[in-house]
Amino acid sequence: MARPFKGEDLPHPELPPIGPSGIDVNTLEQTAEPMSISKIEEVINAFAKAAADAKRLGFDGVELHGAHGYLIDQFFWKETNRRTDEYGGDLTGRTRFASRIIHAVRKAVGSRFPIIFRFSQWKTGHYDAKLAYTPEELEVFLAPLTDAGVDIFDCSTRRFWEPEFEGSRLNLAGWTRKLTGKPTISVGSVGLKGDFTNAFDGGPEAEAASVEPLEERLKAGEFDLIAVGRALLADAEWAEKIRHAREKEIHLFTKEDLKTLK
Repeated sequence: MARPFKGEDLPHPELPPIGPSGIDVNTLEQTAEPMSISKIEEVINAFAKAAADAKRLGFDGVELHGAHGYLIDQFFWKETNRRTDEYGGDLTGRTRFASRIIHAVRKAVGSRFPIIFRFSQWKTGHYDAKLAYTPEELEVFLAPLTDAGVDIFDCSTRRFWEPEFEGSRLNLAGWTRKLTGKPTISVGSVGLKGDFTNAFDGGPEAEAASVEPLEERLKAGEFDLIAVGRALLADAEWAEKIRHAREKEIHLFTKEDLKTLK
């Protein structure tokens, strides 16, 4: 439950899984006991200690992973958080675990050390999942995280060009920037054309896509930064080739690249 993996894919299968309600993120069935308050506090303190260690070791900032069905995200999502205490209930209650982690990290690293927070609507294996169905709900979700001390939001979507809500072309990063005033990172199939998940299913390989729409959105101030994943994994010189208009030389993301991700 702490990680959205199955069976032999678990990094440490000998460790008991943890989650807000003991719900397996893949099957949505209860397979373990809900986290106790003492375990929640232990995990919060562990995040703070890890962040303090990162600062001590010379890192420039930390990014907290609250997306894709991982532990923090399991507290966000009502399907995996069925708690009735302060860490469950409505959307605000379900942000409390993350808010307290952010607050503890901020206390541990001080006011001038950047905290990036990654979140997503979709979950691994549940691509249609939603935390917020409207801009108003998204604002309710983001407010406690902003107040707790997030400096930058990393807004993970499967396709950066798709609008998050009807009536606006803004994607998740665009709406997050508009609602919080914080800098945002947009991500999702950057440099790819079509759906990269086809490669996972043995379907057509991803195609290269023009970065012009991306540049236009950046210039329009919809978001501040872009994260590149699979395109960069497939070609470590992707950014340099884009910079110097050498798109035809880019090695495209293919099924074969999946073998290098483990």
